Amino acid sequence: MRKYFFIIILLYSTKAFSHASHYDGLKKIEMDVIRNGEVVGYSNYFFEKNNKTMTVKNYTKFKVELFGVTIFSISSEAIEIYKNDKLISFKSITFQNDKEKYVNLNYNKSKKKFIIDGSSYKGEAGLDCIIGNWWNHKILKASKQISPLSGSIKEQIVTFIGKEKININNEQYLADHFKLKSKNENLPKDKKLDFDIWYNPKNNLILKISYSNMGNWEYKLKNFE
Repeated sequence: MRKYFFIIILLYSTKAFSHASHYDGLKKIEMDVIRNGEVVGYSNYFFEKNNKTMTVKNYTKFKVELFGVTIFSISSEAIEIYKNDKLISFKSITFQNDKEKYVNLNYNKSKKKFIIDGSSYKGEAGLDCIIGNWWNHKILKASKQISPLSGSIKEQIVTFIGKEKININNEQYLADHFKLKSKNENLPKDKKLDFDIWYNPKNNLILKISYSNMGNWEYKLKNFE
């Protein structure tokens, strides 16, 4: 299950750009985490803009219980910093079933690469990578993503399915529907990515993400301002 959180993608390279200007004025994005139709937690993003620097803080927390016993849980905090639309640092700490994971990423100007110290990967990453978070619509146009939980790098492919009407919080949107899958089809089943993503091009917000793994999961937009 842990392989399926915060991840993604391919249409063309973003060169580590977030297009932060697309989020001018945005203060927060709140998303419900839903399993089998029941809200089990949240994933919320908070935005701060100071001149040419944008900071994005994420707090994600949810747990799944069976007969009163917690069988799966995530508690995570992360901070991304962009300057002139370029990612310059990312840090996160996550407790998954009480096991600690982490990422410390910094942009190295002389090498023009990211340097990653993560619980699953330590080394360099190219600027064609993007942090695999749900706030950034450029996740739909990147060839690789960096796991915000562990720092591992994954290649992905995103296919445009078509435009669909979708109801979110009693409001109807004409959304772009994408299918996201792992580029490497030989990966073990528990490591493959298989997401459906609905995106609103009018305000650059991802409305919903769904996938199946030990249940039917959704990340669904709850509120933004």
